Amino acid sequence: MNSCQHLIRNGETVDGDYSTTQLVVASKGGDNEALGRLLEQYRGYLLMLAHRYLSERLRRRVDPADIVQLTYLEAKRDLPAFRGETPAEFAGWLRGMLKNNVATAVTRHVTTQKRSLKREVNASPRADKDSAGAWIQQLPGSTTSPSGVAIRGEAVVALMEALHQLPETQAEAIRLRYMEGLPLSEIVERMGKSDTAVAGLLKRGLQKLRTIMDTTDCPWI
Repeated sequence: MNSCQHLIRNGETVDGDYSTTQLVVASKGGDNEALGRLLEQYRGYLLMLAHRYLSERLRRRVDPADIVQLTYLEAKRDLPAFRGETPAEFAGWLRGMLKNNVATAVTRHVTTQKRSLKREVNASPRADKDSAGAWIQQLPGSTTSPSGVAIRGEAVVALMEALHQLPETQAEAIRLRYMEGLPLSEIVERMGKSDTAVAGLLKRGLQKLRTIMDTTDCPWI
């Protein structure tokens, strides 16, 4: 999968394939187009983390996509403070900001804004589904599997919930491979791990996933 189809540099469009590492370097050099494409590569990762960190009850009031969007804005604002050079370091930097934003959301919506038990119990199930659908549609690979087969929204939710029972590194490796359809080489670059390490994450993650999930929902796993 191409990291990007083109970048705009000095007013000129440059065609070709750019690795995630090259996008990190270009972004730090002030290339806003590269930064936009770089952040887009991490949308699925951040949505998965936001969904993992937010409780089911809090997700009724806080859309994971809003947390990710806030993280994007902060990343653009604070990019000069980023001292890393690799995709893995960039991912860790984004992850830290996202966790802070989740913590702020928890404080704002759980601690300072008391909600009655009655309102929580009477929350509309349909509204929950509609809210979930909004962020699910932003997940790379949320509508089709690597084989091009349509995936129901319910199956995506089931997969995400199952991934939350795995260590984060295993969950991310599986998401990149089986939802985004990335080749092993690109996953290696994105995660900053060796071929052997990524292969091990995929193997162990799939073994665990198959014990906790009905594979009829996601036969491509």
